[in-house]
Parts: sequence; C-alpha cells; structure tokens
Amino acid sequence: MSGERRGFFITFEGPDGCGKSTQARLLVAWLKEQGFDAVHTFEPGGTALGRELRRLLLDEGAPVSPVAEMLLMAADRAQHVEEVIRPALARGAVVVSERFVDSSIVYQGAGLGLPEEQIRQVNAVATGGLAPQLTFFLDLDPAHAFSKEGGASDRIEGRGLQFQRAVWTAYHRLLEREPDRWVRIPVAGRPVEDVQADVRRAVLERLKVAGGARGEAAP
Repeated sequence: MSGERRGFFITFEGPDGCGKSTQARLLVAWLKEQGFDAVHTFEPGGTALGRELRRLLLDEGAPVSPVAEMLLMAADRAQHVEEVIRPALARGAVVVSERFVDSSIVYQGAGLGLPEEQIRQVNAVATGGLAPQLTFFLDLDPAHAFSKEGGASDRIEGRGLQFQRAVWTAYHRLLEREPDRWVRIPVAGRPVEDVQADVRRAVLERLKVAGGARGEAAP
C-alpha cells in the first residue's frame, strides 16, 4: 500500500450547505497554478457506478433503511477509491475530495443511530484502510446553512434541522479526537476568498511537512 503515499489526500467535510464544493474547486485550481497534479472529486457520485448509487441514495423514492444507506455509501466509496483516488495518489497527485469516511460516521452514525464501530469496519473494507492526511471541517451552524440554501434539496437534507444538528455536533467530536488531521475553519458570514485563504495556508504548511507531492508550491 505504499504507492498511494507518494501523493497527498485532502478531504472537505461539514454540514450540508457549508460550501465544500466551492472551496474544493478553488483549492484544486490554485494547486494546479502552483505546479501540482491535483484532482477534484466528491462523494457520493464520483464515478459512473457512484452516480447510480447517488441517485438511489439522495432522490426521493423508495425508502432506504439506515443499514442499506450505510452500505450503499460504502459501495460508492469502494469504487471511488479504486477508480479515482488510489490511481491519482499512486502517480503523486494531490487528491481533494468532498466527503469521505467521516461523513458516514456522522450521517449514518450520529444522524441515523448506527454503531460507529460497525461503520468503521465496513469502510475499512471499502477503502482498504486508506485515510486522508488532511481534513477541513467547514464549520457552519445547520440553521444558517438551511437559511442560506433555501431549504432541503434531497433525501438527506430533508431530514430536518434536528438531524443536521446531530451531524454537526458529531463533527466536533471527531475534531477533538484527531486534532492533527483536522483543521476547523469557521465560514458563517465570511467571504469565500477569506475561507479559501485559510485553506491554502493550511495546505501549504502540510505539503511542506510532507515534502510536496510531485511539485513544489510557490512561496
């Protein structure tokens, strides 16, 4: 498994509506400007199989049990790791993903009540033990996120504010457990550019410690 460590794996986490997609896209564009091979991807739906699974998971339709949801997310992640993430890391790229295993821990665990250890075991199989080296938590109170986005747009967002608050609280617990991996960035009321500046500073620091990933960032 040593091949993937030539690259660098970054994830963005946070409640729905916190701005993960915007920040991930901006970061990847900037990394490319600095000479890095950088890949932007996301979950669920970052592969052809994943797009089908995303439709089943997020579209309103037939009910999905908590265990089935967890397993579908893990299946999406297994394909994502095999098809997108590991090959990019093996060639030395910086991979930036919107969501990874932490999302399952907080959404299907804290949100739906599944045991965290079971979620970790299933995802250890799905990912082959792969974990991000740096995770950003874009911290936004769910009530503010719902107001900003104008309400729910898919099955998971439609579970309401109480569910989203349980997810948000669980994220904070994960930060406390692994402070070396996580970087918390408050986003409420802040311009996108200011949030991105915080992201870039943290990435530069971590890449320098890691010795870069087939490229050297500008000073």
